[in-house]
Amino acid sequence: MFSHLKAILSLPFIAIVVVPALIFYFSGAFDHGVDPPWYGIFLGGFFAAAGLSLMISTIRLFAKVGEGTLAPWNPTQKLVVVGIYRRVRNPMISGVFCVLLGEASGLWRWEFLVWALIFIAGNMIYIPLCEEPGLIARFGSDYELYKQNVRRWVPSVKPWDGLRGNSHDHDFSGN
Repeated sequence: MFSHLKAILSLPFIAIVVVPALIFYFSGAFDHGVDPPWYGIFLGGFFAAAGLSLMISTIRLFAKVGEGTLAPWNPTQKLVVVGIYRRVRNPMISGVFCVLLGEASGLWRWEFLVWALIFIAGNMIYIPLCEEPGLIARFGSDYELYKQNVRRWVPSVKPWDGLRGNSHDHDFSGN
């Protein structure tokens, strides 16, 4: 439990709470606030709710199925290809990005949009160059097959179930 809390506080919490709070403070928003339009608040709530839903789903699957956390220092022991992972390979990053878009829309501040774009650009570099080679090294051909069939960022409408019956030493069933 402590390892999950540490991972959450170290990674997504910093991205969606700490950095935006610093942006809010240093941008002078306290001094001269912006009154967001109703549709900005609506979009902000929609994006934030969708993002939080993705993040919660990811954390649960990492704990239950993957037997690890979202943190690189305590990664999953099993390849997770159930639940939302049947539709998208990086739901945590997609979730964080949605929350950041929600903050930008709901607060109607360009500085938050810039932060969201910096966050996603950094992950667009980090994930293919650092994270995915590690997953290939850990999970081999199972991850290669998964990678070929499931999108990295945008969830697909139809879930992929290509690893059924091909579990080798991994538990792909979610049990």
